[in-house]
Amino acid sequence: MKRPLVVIATAVALLGSVIHADAGPSSDRTRLSDQAGVFADTPQDVAAEINFGRNVAARILARYPLHGDEALNHYINLVGNTLTLSSARPELTFRFAVLETDAVNAYAAPGGYIFVTRGALNAMSDEAELAAVLAHEIAHVTEKHIVNAMNISGESGGTGIGSIFSSISDPLRAAFTVAVDKAMSILFQEGLDQQDEFEADRYALELLAVTGYDPRALERYLEKLGSRHDMPQTITDTHPGFDTRLASLRAATGEMGLEKAGQARLTERFTSYVHK
Repeated sequence: MKRPLVVIATAVALLGSVIHADAGPSSDRTRLSDQAGVFADTPQDVAAEINFGRNVAARILARYPLHGDEALNHYINLVGNTLTLSSARPELTFRFAVLETDAVNAYAAPGGYIFVTRGALNAMSDEAELAAVLAHEIAHVTEKHIVNAMNISGESGGTGIGSIFSSISDPLRAAFTVAVDKAMSILFQEGLDQQDEFEADRYALELLAVTGYDPRALERYLEKLGSRHDMPQTITDTHPGFDTRLASLRAATGEMGLEKAGQARLTERFTSYVHK
């Protein structure tokens, strides 16, 4: 059954409003990449990516409702935006929210719209594991994995995503709708290329380390999920299998010298918001 558009619009507006007073870019924070112009050719490309992602986010919220705990959504935004201070897309305002579903997954729409399910949160033990999942999704945005998978990434010569979606003509309006449909299919059925997922895992390791979270958190979380058999829907529907991801993560952890890293987990604070 379709949800009323006014409900979807209200949820998207809430999603956009919960972070503005609490987080923003910091000029003295080291980012994983400071290569200006790599990810988008023009301001129009950035605006078009955000608009595209907003439409995908609305479709996600039509599928799963926004979790009603305002304090929890606020907390998720604080953790997420702490991570984005060191990420590679300073031109974006990232927005984070919890979806009310038992499915164990997280989703990243282009432009910085990131969702984590209540089912995924319930399986976490501490804030570092939350940060690990959000960092993985942030990577999908910073590396423009969905946009690139759809061959609508920015290119030189004025043929970037801004040019593609700038017209209000009926044919391009229809193309925009088809593109949103395709993005939803990638998120919920097809999944991204496995190399994109491995790249996002590696990026998450780096982002956790530079932010001060335990970089082994993602490995711990995936090990825990891999040992369970009682989840109605899991991230394996759209991601590589747990064994494959864990092997890749452990190799990357060794390459980065993070095997003995013992940084913050913040279990008590996480519990006060998520498992209260």
